[in-house]
Amino acid sequence: MKTTRTYLAVFLAIAMVLMLGGCSKKSNVVITYNTPQDWVNWGNVLVEFTKKTNITAPNDNKNSGQSLTALIAEKSAPLCDMVYLGISFGPQAAAEDVLQGYKHPYFDQIDPTLKDAEGLYSTVHYGSIAILANTEALGGLPVPQSWEELLDPKYKGMIGMLDPTSAAIGYSAVVAVNEAMGGSLDDFGPAVEYFKKLNQNGVVYPMQTSTAKLLKGEIPILIDADFNGYGLKYDQNGPIEVVIPKEGSVKIPYVVGVVKNCPDLENAKSLVDFLFSDEGQALFAKGYVRPVNTAALTDDVKGYFLPDEDYARVVDVDWAKMSAVQASFNDLWVAQVSTK
Repeated sequence: MKTTRTYLAVFLAIAMVLMLGGCSKKSNVVITYNTPQDWVNWGNVLVEFTKKTNITAPNDNKNSGQSLTALIAEKSAPLCDMVYLGISFGPQAAAEDVLQGYKHPYFDQIDPTLKDAEGLYSTVHYGSIAILANTEALGGLPVPQSWEELLDPKYKGMIGMLDPTSAAIGYSAVVAVNEAMGGSLDDFGPAVEYFKKLNQNGVVYPMQTSTAKLLKGEIPILIDADFNGYGLKYDQNGPIEVVIPKEGSVKIPYVVGVVKNCPDLENAKSLVDFLFSDEGQALFAKGYVRPVNTAALTDDVKGYFLPDEDYARVVDVDWAKMSAVQASFNDLWVAQVSTK
């Protein structure tokens, strides 16, 4: 009986601490969505953040669409502190009221088109849509240099691209093709016609990041981000070539935002501050993305990229409009293009 009373007393004491002050006590964990370990150096970014702050930051393998879906589902009881999204998902997350404003120290230096005015999200870095090819898996075929060349039947069964209705890179790839073919965010007709033709080459549209399949040769040609190709080529010594298509391409900015009513606001702010610090930006640059703070892209890292003249073919679009038309695009894709 005495032991039972002791356990009960301890339990009540712990409960009282939690009720009175436990919720305000800072934890040593920050939960993020869409931060895969092998994606743009997120693994090292979070490791270095933990070393600096002693705050544990696990990686997460969701994509942008899956992350937004999770945030909406968890809205009444959020599990995540900070989210990383393709820029087209930023306004959607803001509209769903799953983010809260936070203006980090670098916020004012970011172009207004690359952030929310109230600090709900802001661009942390960007890449470009490219054609990535495993030269060994091509079996002697030439590396395609243009969108048009991908339509050649000799590449049948070799091409993959992330599902554009779920992944930011997939949607950005469609926008890139559409812009290159003379379309606009008001008219996806050129892209629809292009991908109908490309589907005849047996394109696969995985939901998750597929760079591992590219490296293994399971998908010899991947329409994806340039930084993923550089990572495979230089960090994993893969037989990978990166091509900015001759017809042109688009940038793919990525944003971060603090989740509304997140479990640990202070840790979320600490992580965001780190991401925009000189150290954080330099770590992302080592993941072959172009940091929003261009000073962090040193000459030694820039040397890994294709020449500037290739990137002269990469354009910006109206990111807010790109987000606004995404739902209608998804319906169009499912109705006219999707192979599911």
